[in-house]
This record gives sequence, structure tokens and C-alpha cells, in this order.
Amino acid sequence: MSDEQRILLLTGASRGIGHATVQKFNNEGWRVITCSRHAFPEECPWGGGAENHVQVDLADPKNTIEAINDIRTRLNGKLHALVNNAGISPKGEDGERLNTLDTDLRTWGHVFHVNFFASVVLARGMREELASVQGSVVNVTSIAGSRVHPFAGAAYATSKAALAALTREMAHDFGPLGVRVNAIAPGEVETAILSPGTDKIVDQLPMRRLGQPEEVADAIYFLCSRRSSYISGAEIEVNGAQHV
Repeated sequence: MSDEQRILLLTGASRGIGHATVQKFNNEGWRVITCSRHAFPEECPWGGGAENHVQVDLADPKNTIEAINDIRTRLNGKLHALVNNAGISPKGEDGERLNTLDTDLRTWGHVFHVNFFASVVLARGMREELASVQGSVVNVTSIAGSRVHPFAGAAYATSKAALAALTREMAHDFGPLGVRVNAIAPGEVETAILSPGTDKIVDQLPMRRLGQPEEVADAIYFLCSRRSSYISGAEIEVNGAQHV
């Protein structure tokens, strides 16, 4: 393996886990290319330039597919890691959880396009670039994908469960290309968009505290590094033992 600068393609970089992930990889010397429906911010918090940002609406399948060629022009044939982190979890008018009875079909489709289908499109579109350097894919799932959560809605939860299944399927299919595919399943992480009442969940956690975005970013970095070279098809719980 050469010492050339490694490249990460990341969705959902503007806040929370995504923002911490950008900072982690940037500090480790990686070049980070971000994807967002928003234009490149004038004040980039991680020191990149507009050439490292792709404006794409992941809720729009056609737009996501069209973005593949744009992304490729920035890679020079090599992509060392793809992190599918973007995710949306719509709430009701008063911030309430949307369940299977009151989530309209348009919302279901919107959530699945961002949380699930975009991951398929990007991984398939980047398979040659990933294979050329035996790269890694990390899908960000959620503890809500394996149980009913008091705040995460039904569409969000089922999209994350589907993403966990997709991770296994991709690990099987991408393995012969030399590409590893894993997932991380965060629990309650301290960000600016925590739902009211999260403190009651924290009281029930074995570690009795919220996770930090940097702790999740560290797990993502490990799965993209050479230190995890024989790990594929795994979903790592990053939740302070909440899943037990």
C-alpha cells in the first residue's frame, strides 16, 4: 500500500456524527469529499474547498444517479472509503413520533430514498473506484433498526433495519472485489437535535451517559482503516450497551 492521500466520500456531513467524522478523517490526513443538497458553505468548518463538495439531493433518485459522474471527476479513479451517514427522521406537527398508522406514503418514500436507496446508488456507482484500492464502505444504521424507539419514527426505523440487511448483502457481493462493507449502529448520541425526553433513556443505559459524536466517528474511522482489514459484514453497536 502506498502512502498517497486517502479519500473519503461522506454523506450527511453538516452536523452531529457526520461533522465529527469529517473532522476525524481530516485530522488523520484524509481528503474528505462531502455530499449535500446544500451548496458548499462559505465558511467550511473542516478546511476543504468547493472542489471537495458535491451538491446532490439524495431524496431524488435521478439526481443521485446523475451525481455519480460529478463525483468520479474528483476521484482520479480511487476511493478509499464511502460512508453513508445521511439520514432523516420526520416528526409530526408537534414533534411527535410518526408511526405506521399516521405516516403517509410520500413520507415513507422520502425517508427511504435518503436513508436507504442513496446508499445503494452511491456504492454501486463507486464500485470501480473502491475496488481499485480495496476500499471500505460504512453504512450508519441505528439502534432504532432493531427495536421500537420512543422518538424515531416507523419509516426511519424500518429504513435503518433495511440498511443493516443491505450491509450484509453488500459485504457478500463486494467482497470478491476486495471491498469491505460494514455498519455502525449508534444509540443516543449528544447532538443539537436530541429529542425532549432523551434524559429518561439515559437513566436506563448501562453506561449512564449519552454517546459523543467523536466516539462514533472513531468507530467509523476504524472500519475504514487497515486495522479492520478482515472485518466485513458486521454491524457494530456504538451505544454504551443500550442494545443489551
